[in-house]
Amino acid sequence: MPNIAAILKQEISRVARREVRSLTKSLHKASAQYRRDIAELKRRNAKAQAEIARLERSKGALPPKANGADTENVRFSVKSVKSQRKRLGVSAGDFGKVIGVSAATVYNWEHGTSKPRRTQLATLAGLRGLGKKEVRERLEQMNGKGSSRLVR
Repeated sequence: MPNIAAILKQEISRVARREVRSLTKSLHKASAQYRRDIAELKRRNAKAQAEIARLERSKGALPPKANGADTENVRFSVKSVKSQRKRLGVSAGDFGKVIGVSAATVYNWEHGTSKPRRTQLATLAGLRGLGKKEVRERLEQMNGKGSSRLVR
């Protein structure tokens, strides 16, 4: 005959586990919901941080306004981008910083593999009125007194 004390002990622990499980079930659900909420907040935070970083990068590249020119009628020419950059005496990277695009974008414009967007066309038109000195000053402001590379 089995030991009654052992059977009674097993039954008490089984009932206690079941009771504890039923009492903590709501806590487990709440905990899982909190984890989901935290994960969602982390995703939102990462998205916001990326947006802030993007805005800070483009903050220094405020596009100059086209001087009274109608931005609808601004045309794009590969030659004009090349000659404008050479006239200003800056590298493709620095030219891109002033406009608010990457050096690869300027390279693609100069080689005719892509075309600027309408807002970028307005910026390019606004650069026509700037000289070397103004462009260097803008680059120094963006770089925090960093040296701008000149193209000769």
